[in-house]
Amino acid sequence: MLNWIDGKYHDGSAPAPVPNLFGMNFQSVSVGEKLVEKSLGLTGGYVDVMGTPSDSLLAEIQYADGAIGQMVTELKNQGLLDSTLIIVSAKHGPSPIDPSRVLRISGDVPTDEPPSQILSPAGVGPGLPVAQADEDDISMLWLTDQSQTQSAAATLAIASNENLFWQGEIFFGPALTLQFNDRLTDSRTPDIIVAPNVGVIYTGGTGKVAEHGGFAYDDRNVVLIVSNPSYKPVTFNDQVETRQIAATIVKALGLDPNQLQAVQREFTETLPGLPFTQK
Repeated sequence: MLNWIDGKYHDGSAPAPVPNLFGMNFQSVSVGEKLVEKSLGLTGGYVDVMGTPSDSLLAEIQYADGAIGQMVTELKNQGLLDSTLIIVSAKHGPSPIDPSRVLRISGDVPTDEPPSQILSPAGVGPGLPVAQADEDDISMLWLTDQSQTQSAAATLAIASNENLFWQGEIFFGPALTLQFNDRLTDSRTPDIIVAPNVGVIYTGGTGKVAEHGGFAYDDRNVVLIVSNPSYKPVTFNDQVETRQIAATIVKALGLDPNQLQAVQREFTETLPGLPFTQK
């Protein structure tokens, strides 16, 4: 990033035009939020319901903050800061933030089972009841025989089975098609989604204190900062979505985001409250 800002290739080997658009991804905070490094005696995540970071997570946040600070300093040194829009966000959060809610299935309770195991005790794969499963802080299940979806959901809804995967809500049929493409015409949509109680993580070990991928508030609410030296600090309290970032970047580059097929199909708006996005 620093080499790009300085007008060089990424490895600094030769001069190159400064990109109009560039960015990067940090995994450090994500790792600090969810992993337990037993060999180092470190536990990540937060220490209370207020979201106070653990010492190891705080170190990850400080690392990312310092790296962003280096980029801002280099933009200033090259006379580019005033003409640069900086956006900091995240694709997801971790669930749970409250450490008292963590329950790892079956890592903490060996007798508990994730939904995939309840429906497909012999395992997951071709020819078995569950053809594919993706289970983190929710369970997404693709069945080998889609005609058995209602029956499978009924099996999961049996009280004794719900107690094994810690209850929550079971989505299938119309409850899924209201939110996603029809599973009968789009293979990406699971046949069943199980959203368990907040804090439940489907993992066989104890190496995590959080995970992502679900519908919980902690999953869906992430930081979103838009910065430029000409902007006065202000907090925008209305609801926005991370998918609006791409349209906003296109607009900031002087292009028309409505030319993007995704914007046309999803009616995506630019982020509100910015001088160049107002109608």
